[in-house]
Formats: sequence, C-alpha cells, structure tokens
Amino acid sequence: MTTTTTSLGAGGEDRVMATAQQIVKSLNTPKEVREDMLLIFSSFDNRLSNITDLINNDSDSTGVRFDAAEKVILWWDSSSSNPDASRHSLPWEDSPDEAAEYLSAIDEILQLVIDMSIRSDNEIMDRAETAIQVAMSRLEDEFRLILIRNTVPLDAERLYGSIRRVSLSFAANEGEIDEEFESFGEVDSQRGCFHEREASLGDDLCVDLINADAVMELKEIADRMIRSGYEKECVQAYSNVRRDALDECLVILGVEKLSIEEVQKIEWKVLDEKMKKWIKAVKVTVRVLLSGEKRLCDQIFNGSDSIKEICFNETAKGCVMQLLNFGEAVAIGKRSSEKLFRILDMYDVLADALLDFEMMVTDEFVCSEAKGVLAGLGDAAKGTFVEFENAVKNEASKKPMQNGEIHPLTRYVMNYVKLLVDYRETLNSLLESDEDEADGLQSEDSELETMTPFAKRLLLLISSLESNLEEKSKLYEDGALHCIFLMNNVLYIVQKVKDSELRKLLGDNWVRKRRGQIRQYATSYLRASWTKALYCLKDEGIGGSSNNASKVALKERFKSFNACFEEIYRTQTGWKVPDPQLREELRISISEKAIPAYRSFMGRFGSQLESGRHAGKYIKYTPEDLENYLPDLFEGSPLVLHHMRRKST
Repeated sequence: MTTTTTSLGAGGEDRVMATAQQIVKSLNTPKEVREDMLLIFSSFDNRLSNITDLINNDSDSTGVRFDAAEKVILWWDSSSSNPDASRHSLPWEDSPDEAAEYLSAIDEILQLVIDMSIRSDNEIMDRAETAIQVAMSRLEDEFRLILIRNTVPLDAERLYGSIRRVSLSFAANEGEIDEEFESFGEVDSQRGCFHEREASLGDDLCVDLINADAVMELKEIADRMIRSGYEKECVQAYSNVRRDALDECLVILGVEKLSIEEVQKIEWKVLDEKMKKWIKAVKVTVRVLLSGEKRLCDQIFNGSDSIKEICFNETAKGCVMQLLNFGEAVAIGKRSSEKLFRILDMYDVLADALLDFEMMVTDEFVCSEAKGVLAGLGDAAKGTFVEFENAVKNEASKKPMQNGEIHPLTRYVMNYVKLLVDYRETLNSLLESDEDEADGLQSEDSELETMTPFAKRLLLLISSLESNLEEKSKLYEDGALHCIFLMNNVLYIVQKVKDSELRKLLGDNWVRKRRGQIRQYATSYLRASWTKALYCLKDEGIGGSSNNASKVALKERFKSFNACFEEIYRTQTGWKVPDPQLREELRISISEKAIPAYRSFMGRFGSQLESGRHAGKYIKYTPEDLENYLPDLFEGSPLVLHHMRRKST
C-alpha cells in the first residue's frame, strides 16, 4: 500500500486533520473505535502522521473539561464535605453569573456523555452520573424555589366588571302563604330582595401567574432536567408548587374545601353566597388561571408536548375537582324554588367554561366529571322548576286578603317568572325534552305551534296561578270584593307580562284576553256593589208621578239609598286597588252610573221632601256630595261618613 503525499502547507494539513476528526466524530462511535479509525486514516495520507499526538491531546482535553465541570457542580453541592459549599447555596436569582456557570457545567458533562468521549472510562462515567444526580437535586430545589418566590398573588377585584342587579322581591306580611314561598318573601321592605347575576370579567384577562423575568430561568432548568432524564422530578416539582398556588387562588376567590355532606347542611342564605363565589371562581379559574397555567407550561416545557400536557393536567386537576365537587353537592341537594336562579347561573357558567376547558384539559376523567356535574346541574334546574310549578298549582292558603289586595303568591310568582325570562335560552334547551309537561294547555293551536318549550311552560305556570287565584277569590263572601281581588291580581299579572320580555313569549293576544277579563270583572263589580243602591232610585213602587208620589215611599227610598251609599263608603274605602289607573277607572264607572241616576231622581222627587219637615234626614247628600266622596274609595283606609243634617226650610 502506498501512502499518498501532497504538499499543501501547514494550513492544508490542519484542514485535512479537522475534516478527518469531524467525519469520525459524526459517526458517534466509542472513543477506542474513533481512535482506530483515525490511525487507519493516517496510513493513507502522511498529512495525518500527527494524528497520534492529536488523539492523546484530545483525550487529555476531555479529562480537563470533565474535571472543570465536575468541580463547578460539586462546589454548589451543599451536602458535600466541602466546607465552602454552603456559602454557595445562595438563591439562584441572586447569583446569575454562578447560575450560568453551573448550567454550562451541566451542559458540558451532558455533551461529553452524548459524544461518548468518556464512555470507555468507567470511573469517569460513574463520576459523571454522580455529578448529574447532584446537579439535578440542586436544580429541582432551585426550580421549586424560583416558582415559589415568583408566584404572583391573584388580584381578584381587578378581574371583575360591574354586577347587574335584578330586583326580585315582595312583602311577606300581606297574608297567609305556604312555606314553599316564605323564604323568598322574607324581605326588608326598604332594601328588597335582589338576585345578583352576570358578574362579568374585565377585558384584561391576560394575568401573569409567575413574574415574567423568572420564566426563562425556569425554562433553562427544565431543559437540563429533561435532557438528563429527570422530567418526572421536574414535572412533580412544578405541579406541587403550582397546585398549591391554584389552591390559594381559590381561597382568595372565596371557595372553601367542603365535602358534599357539609355543603348540604348549609342554610340557604349562606349557601347562596357560596354559590355566587363559586360562579365567579369558575370564570376566573378557566378563563384566567387555567389559561395562564397552560401558557406557562407551554413556555417552560416547550420542548416536549407530552410533558406539557402531563404537567398541566396534574397541576389543574386539584382545583378543578374542588370546584366540581361543590357543583355536584348543589346538584344533588334539596330542591327549593329560591335556588333555581343560582343553579341556572352555575349551569350557564359551567357550560360556557366547558368549551374552553376541554380545549386545555386532556385528562379524560376530569373532563368526564365536568360534563357529569353540568348534566347534574341541568337536571337540578329542571327538577326545581317542576317543583315550583307544582307548588304554585297546589298552594292552598285559605285566609283571604282582607282588602282584596294583590295576593303574595301573585307577586312572588310573577317576579319569579319575570326573572326566569333572563334564562330563557338555557331553559329552552333544558325543557326541550319535556314538552309533554305542557299537554294541559288550552290555547290556539297556531299559538302553541310557534311557542318555545319555555314559553309553553310559562303559559302553563301562569294558567295554574290564575286557577289558584280563582279558587282563592271564592273565599270572599262579598261578590264585589271577589271581583276587586281578581281585578287587582289579573292586572298585576298583565302588567308584569306587558312591561317585560314575557310579552314576546306569551304574545299580544294573551294580553288582550286578560284585559277583557278585567273589564268583565269591573262590570261584575258594579252589578254586585251598586245594583241595590241604584234600585232605590227607580220610579217603580213610588205610587204616582213626580208631582203626587207617595212621600212615605220617597222617604223610604232616600233612606235606603243613603244607607246603601254609606255602607258602600264605609266598606269600600277600606278596599285596596293599588293601580292608580284602575282605581280611577272604577271611580269614573261608578260616577257615570250612580251620579246621573241620583241627580235625575233628586230632580224628579226631591222638591216634594225639601219643603217638608226634617228634609235633611232623608235628602242627606247632593249629587256633588256623592261626587266628592267617590275619590275616597279603594284607598285601603276605612272611613265613615259623619254627615251634618241640613236644616229644614
């Protein structure tokens, strides 16, 4: 074999040597094999005659590099016998130059192992493994410390915008009412009872959970731990610290760790506050905390999709399950009408959050639990609505409202229903599968066909209320007061429908029919209340014309009319018609019917008594007097007429 000789000068030899080294090194073979290959190369070209010296120099250089890197790592090892080591146990962030040197030392050893330049030396390999173990223990501690020191406390108040407050109230002391409706009726008359809804997050939802300056340091550490095969320890350190941080965030948001049994023992007013806090917490957790945590995992562990996923799932699981456990406890708890709105709020917020939640969380168990709690809250909302329907239908208080006022049940149900309209989209989806519940409706076929599931159930609910009120009106012995009671209550129902979104659901035709009912009740009232008084003003039975009518009969007629009017006045000033327009319309109807009849009777027969003795005993009132007394009716304050008899002329 002939050795090739080419004269290229010293620079050319260096390039050939470097190329040979690179070729052999790229083959990623053990040190001994590389050396043998380089020696074989040298037999082909005398420019590689110095290869032996190069091999020896490379071996010496590798050892020097390893020793230097090992020294740096052990120098930081506080558990070593080095008396100066403890002084190097400074917080990582306070020693950036030493931290960079430490990371470079780890990189050096890892590279030497990867290059296989030390694998043939068992002693050095053992030392390398020891150094890596020491380094990883140190990095894990520093990783945890940096996470803890740089956690940014949650500023919950900054996340919320305004809270829309919707009034839902009525006074409870207006009459007897079943226990089912009592809790909603216990209202401070000055403050009212409010249902707070839609606590909205502010526009700035991007919140740093960790100080931004620390993220790169954490990433640098995570990269080394993963490259060294310590990804499990890194993920565990991250998850433990961040899990505790998320738990602390829930505490700041007012969410406590409670068992299902503990939740079910909480009285309603306290539970209502906890439900409100839960609703806020779900929004913040999903839209701020979990999205921020996902972003943080992506930044720190961006070299591995699987590690990012595992780390995020492990971190998020604890706080998510705590929230879901409370939701489950509410869903399976005792049902009562006042809980419905808050349960619907919980359902809505969880349904909205679930879309974002499933895009972030890949843990099938947690996702399944979230869907299960959502379904449970939906069932609880439907069940509570059905119980409310039954309670309205079966409410059986037997004590009539003394003055014919609006019944507490009417106020409660209509305020309740008016507020339910805010949840119509949710209720439509929940009630869609229960359409058979509305089979008992009596309405135009075309109307029912165009109604949503929620509108049908509302129609059924209000029909039940109307039927119940009809039964309660039968408790009045006075037929006129029976009509006043129905007028007041039906008008209240109509006004609540007309002045809200209920009108769109029930339709203008529904409103027109109820207004027609009110007019019928007004006609029935006039008939029941004024027929007897007006009969006294008829000509029949007086015994002659206006000139020769029986004075005895006239006196009796005037006395009877006076007695009827005074009784109506005494009784009906105590009756209550709260609506000013209805009150005035009733007075006008009375005036149009009674005053002309009295004026006509007075004109025909009054002169026959006015000329006699004690005329004021019989003709006690002028038509103008009656007109002036009518505005006292229906004010809810019983009055008695104290009439000064006119002197006889």
